[in-house]
Amino acid sequence: MDFQPSILRDGSPMESLEKQLLCPICLEMFSKPVVILPCQHNLCRKCANDIFQAANPYWQSRGSSIISGGRFRCPTCRHEVLLDRHGVYGLQRNLLVENIIDIYKQEFSSRPLKKGEHPMCKEHEDERINIYCVTCEVPTCSMCKVFGAHKDCEVAPLQSIFQGQKSELNNCISMLVAGNDRIQTIISQLEDSCRSTEENSEAAKQELCARFDAFAALLEEKKTELLGRITREQEDKTGFVQGLIHKYKEQLEKSSRLVETAIQAMEETGGAAFLMNAKQLIKTIVEASKGGRLEKIEQGYENMDAFTVSLEHLADAVRALDFEPDEEDEFYEEVEEDTGDTEPERVVAGRAIPLCTSISSITVEPPQTGDDGGLMKSHSLPSPSAAPQ
Repeated sequence: MDFQPSILRDGSPMESLEKQLLCPICLEMFSKPVVILPCQHNLCRKCANDIFQAANPYWQSRGSSIISGGRFRCPTCRHEVLLDRHGVYGLQRNLLVENIIDIYKQEFSSRPLKKGEHPMCKEHEDERINIYCVTCEVPTCSMCKVFGAHKDCEVAPLQSIFQGQKSELNNCISMLVAGNDRIQTIISQLEDSCRSTEENSEAAKQELCARFDAFAALLEEKKTELLGRITREQEDKTGFVQGLIHKYKEQLEKSSRLVETAIQAMEETGGAAFLMNAKQLIKTIVEASKGGRLEKIEQGYENMDAFTVSLEHLADAVRALDFEPDEEDEFYEEVEEDTGDTEPERVVAGRAIPLCTSISSITVEPPQTGDDGGLMKSHSLPSPSAAPQ
């Protein structure tokens, strides 16, 4: 029982005490036995059993073979009370409250009855309200029935109406408490659903990031491969051209030496000396001129435009990426097709695009091989199954 210091300060301590001894279910003074809940609030055992039965409609009485317990919520603080197979009979009795009730009733019965302690009739101030007008649905006094406004009405004993309405109110309270428990259960389920939604969303985000990271890694790998092919083609071409440059430099150096020798021979003044070397020198120059033809590169040899990659179809595939539709969406689309609807075609949400297949569709056109053999041979990209995992 919750003790309130206002009991000691109140002008009517017995009335304040009576308020503390009221059951929150039946709104009457606790009837023994009084049980105490784990949250330290008290209930009549009968009231506790009523709300327990309302919250656990399939729980059977003590005499059945059912051994499972149940639960209900404290009507004061909404604390959840877990019970074993004994139900409310397993709750501890609050003997202190029961003793206080006994002392209060004993003290109350010994006091003289005061006029203000019982409702009095407004029409007949000296008459207590002791009957109930069934026709007008209001409590009244005997004088009102005999001489007053209710003389033609149907009346009933106050106690019988009192017990009936109290029982009805008790049932309403039980239904309300049971309804609150069901609402609390729904709230718990919704909270669990919200929590699961957040967890599933986080997992979906992580999986999506992992897939896009793998896709980005595959793109980077393919870019490195294609750059390597361009580099090898560049090295082959520049190597071939550098070789030609070296050969042309050797021929130039040899030709320069022959020119110097020929100039020296031209400076010879003696005819005999000139004629001794001139014929052989002329023959050497003619042979060097005939045999000095080297390889040449074709026009456009330095062009690298053939190494161009078209990514438009891949970009379209990436733009078309979406989440996979569930079975209900697929079924709905099949029904639309069967009914022959002529609505405009729409993109299905979730149409999966195989990422590896999109990458493997990239093709590179190598340049034509020249007669000089200095160009790179044609190569094709590896298939998705051959790509490193």
